[in-house]
Amino acid sequence: MTLQVFGHKAPDTDATCSAIIWAWYLSEHRGTPAVARILGEPNTEAAFVLQRWSLERPEIIEDVAPGDAVVIVDTNNPAELPAGIAEADIREIIDHHRLTGGLETTVPINITVRPVACTATILHDLMGADASTMPEGIKAAMLSCILSDTLEFRSPTTTDVDRALAEQLAGELDIVIADYAEELFAAKSDVSRFSEAELLRMDSKECEVDGTKYRVSVLETTSAQSILARKEALKDATAAVAAEDGVDEVLLFVVDILREEATMLIQNERVKGVAERSFDTTVSGDTVVLPGVMSRKKQIIPALKG
Repeated sequence: MTLQVFGHKAPDTDATCSAIIWAWYLSEHRGTPAVARILGEPNTEAAFVLQRWSLERPEIIEDVAPGDAVVIVDTNNPAELPAGIAEADIREIIDHHRLTGGLETTVPINITVRPVACTATILHDLMGADASTMPEGIKAAMLSCILSDTLEFRSPTTTDVDRALAEQLAGELDIVIADYAEELFAAKSDVSRFSEAELLRMDSKECEVDGTKYRVSVLETTSAQSILARKEALKDATAAVAAEDGVDEVLLFVVDILREEATMLIQNERVKGVAERSFDTTVSGDTVVLPGVMSRKKQIIPALKG
């Protein structure tokens, strides 16, 4: 049976490319036929990486069937996975996020969760000596994951391991990191063709804090003002997205990569209270700037208070 390798819904660069990297490794070095899949349209940055390096775009799947053999990368949260994941044959989980709980397997499996900036960094270590055989496209996919998830080493999630691997890969690919990161972030920032609802779901994760369910949306960009110019329409869209997705509130953070800060959208009194309690700030309008906040995983979700 061919293994399906996939990451979370609303696939970003790490979820998309880590699935490609690990499917390649399983097929080439473990003798296990595997294919990469994605749970929705890749974001603009991930789409750029696929085109830039002539990588085949994984097939989009909506669900998995009972007994399907799967490997999960870049998440361990059932809310970010297909509805039928509980009936699938989960073979392995490789992730860099906090444990969420809720996944069950039929037999013991390999689970690797490490506190690094992205899943691709873990994959390189798991490959061992076989990593030296990675073709150019796989190396480029891995480098793209690291630069994306670390925001070119600006994110507080960055570790020495991530940085060293990125520098090694860039050297092997004859790439100047700053130049390539600029290309990545330009692609990430081009969201003009997306509706407000699509923007709120584009890079988002669901979580529950003190009995309140949130969709935590992050838009990383080098052009924050182009997104904030749409704040009225974004505020209007949050209620509909929350209702459709079964959460209490949508929390939107526009992360300015170059200024190294996040602007949080304040669409109602409840969100205002969340912002003030969570980030020790005072809100006086429909946005609040959070200096130094760059990471949903390390700085936003752990700080949230209901």
